[in-house]
Amino acid sequence: MITRDMFIEEVIQKYPETIAVFKKFGLDCNECQIAAYEEVEHGAGVHSINVEALLAELNRVISA
Repeated sequence: MITRDMFIEEVIQKYPETIAVFKKFGLDCNECQIAAYEEVEHGAGVHSINVEALLAELNRVISA
């Protein structure tokens, strides 16, 4: 399960299928150097994205 306090890079490395979800939400996290230090919640907040919606979609993709 992906949680709001996980680092974005950690999520992408563990679940590469989430790259498409991040991109769908307008986040090019796989190309961002800050992904190694930025938590999902912070990244969503910086880009004015609803973290709950992002987490729901990320977790849906990894459970499929």
